[in-house]
Amino acid sequence: MTRVAEIVVLLALVTAVTLTALSVVYSKHASRDLFSAVEEQNRLRDDLNAEWGQLQLEQGAWATHSRIERLARERLDMRLPASGDVVILERQRAD
Repeated sequence: MTRVAEIVVLLALVTAVTLTALSVVYSKHASRDLFSAVEEQNRLRDDLNAEWGQLQLEQGAWATHSRIERLARERLDMRLPASGDVVILERQRAD
């Protein structure tokens, strides 16, 4: 091999190694960015799950039978009917 050919091969190898090193650095940076984004989404998911649990507890508290009955008595002035006011209807079968 001539001296010029050796220099060309050496420059090609140095260029290939440099480009490979740069691509490794780039891919590692991209990987860290994606990992950071995934972790942020995981935090958001956990926050939303906690809020959802709190909302379910609140809904359960607002919908208790005793609370609804109390509000019906206080706000709507509703009372249980007297036993003489209750009429029971029976469904007739169509034979």
